[in-house]
Amino acid sequence: MAEIRGIGGPTVLIELGGLRLLTDPTFDPPGEYPRPGRALRKTAPPRVDPAGLGPIDAVLLSHDEHPDNLDHAGRALLDTVPVVFTTPSGAGRLGGNARGLAPWTTADLTRPDGGALTITSVPARHGPPGCEPITGEVIGFVLSAADLPSVYISGDNAALELVEQIADRCGPIDTAILFAGAARVPLLNGARLTLSGADAATAAMILGARHVVAAHVDSWAHFTEGLAEFRAAFAAAGIADRLAAG
Repeated sequence: MAEIRGIGGPTVLIELGGLRLLTDPTFDPPGEYPRPGRALRKTAPPRVDPAGLGPIDAVLLSHDEHPDNLDHAGRALLDTVPVVFTTPSGAGRLGGNARGLAPWTTADLTRPDGGALTITSVPARHGPPGCEPITGEVIGFVLSAADLPSVYISGDNAALELVEQIADRCGPIDTAILFAGAARVPLLNGARLTLSGADAATAAMILGARHVVAAHVDSWAHFTEGLAEFRAAFAAAGIADRLAAG
């Protein structure tokens, strides 16, 4: 499988095919982020300082509009990497090295060995049906190459029907990085904005994933489930052996 290191919240370092990719960068210390009618609260610092990451070949940014997926320090880091793959609307807001990928479009990154790693943007929905005007545009990613294990990064997706579409087009997946935590805020009547642990276990089975990495399960107060609930759900589903160590 790919080498994967959790940094905290949705931030994960992926090493695959000689490339180093970073998901949704969040590197601020704990604190509050005022939002219309509410505030999001970060409760823990990142496990690694940006200066300790080493070189990053690309950032895979599921969306740019929420501080629990892109905070102040994360925005500063974007300027230091060659390319940022994100939503088309996010690329318009970020400018610079940001490249927008609509769902089911692809981009290739050249590997050190001269081969290519294909990045496919896949659909995500950040909450219940109809949430898009409130939660905004979100994508996930599939990383693939003929000679490498495939990796799915869910982004802030709460829709299992979209996971089924991804499995149909891209499955089976070797490693699934699933953003869970059952995030909830007062908007949308407290509906879940990301997968619960039980949903993540279902997603893993839909994808045929051999390995699963939990992300988006810590460091923010509006995550209503943590790593313990994630692991318990996989144990209840009889697939705890698919969970990556850590």
